Amino acid sequence: MPINWIVALKAVPWTDLVQAAPSIVKGARKLFSQARGNEQATNKAATAPGGRGTTDERLHGVEAAVQRLGTEQQASAELIRSLAEQNARVVETMAILQARQRILLGVCAALTVAFVVLVVWVATR
Repeated sequence: MPINWIVALKAVPWTDLVQAAPSIVKGARKLFSQARGNEQATNKAATAPGGRGTTDERLHGVEAAVQRLGTEQQASAELIRSLAEQNARVVETMAILQARQRILLGVCAALTVAFVVLVVWVATR
């Protein structure tokens, strides 16, 4: 049975989605800018004269890279958690809509039977 999209769109908690959208966009932009910054830092390190520094410099560079990766991973996890929560809300809403659709189908079937009985009753009078 096809879904009535107007009813489906009315049932979506748009206020919750709209309220959460700026934080998701902000998180996505932050992740993108961090990824771009890391790419630029990697390119600078690769093109630096000499290519290598002392062992301490390389160690500090690796530590900084690990720190950035940890921060990015944490930000990614937060963004994914937020998206998963929104996805769960949409799935719950769709389940409610499916239940309502089944009820509506049952009511329509009952009304159809009642109409047929009424037409037969009027025709036999």
